[in-house]
Amino acid sequence: MTDAAIPAHRRGNWQAVYLTAATLLGAVLAFLVWATPTKDGAKDWTAPMIPGGWMAWTFPVAAFFWVIASLLVLFTILAIRFPETPRRGILRIETTRGDRLFITLLGSAFICLAWLFFFGAPVWWGLALCLAYAAAVFRWV
Repeated sequence: MTDAAIPAHRRGNWQAVYLTAATLLGAVLAFLVWATPTKDGAKDWTAPMIPGGWMAWTFPVAAFFWVIASLLVLFTILAIRFPETPRRGILRIETTRGDRLFITLLGSAFICLAWLFFFGAPVWWGLALCLAYAAAVFRWV
């Protein structure tokens, strides 16, 4: 259905939605960068953001959760703006974008754990493998 076939009051102002989401997520990221502790005048990216806190909230941990939240916001907007019908891939199950995102995140967690077990830190090449896995899941699953 084209935008011309949709009544004007139902089209919505998607540019405003995109801009609001990007501004909100950008502000949260800017806050995380601002909240990162400094040591000798430079950002200490691996220092705890909350000293003595119950979890090791370092900038990389917070950035990881920011990326997950950003993906959820993006996929929610895509699901509303461009609804899709489920499709069958090589797994022979019906999946939507959200399902494929979940499969990607779950598989990436196992890839990173396996990388740490077999090769140890750093996990940069494991991340590259996760990106290739994500492309494959979104293409063929």
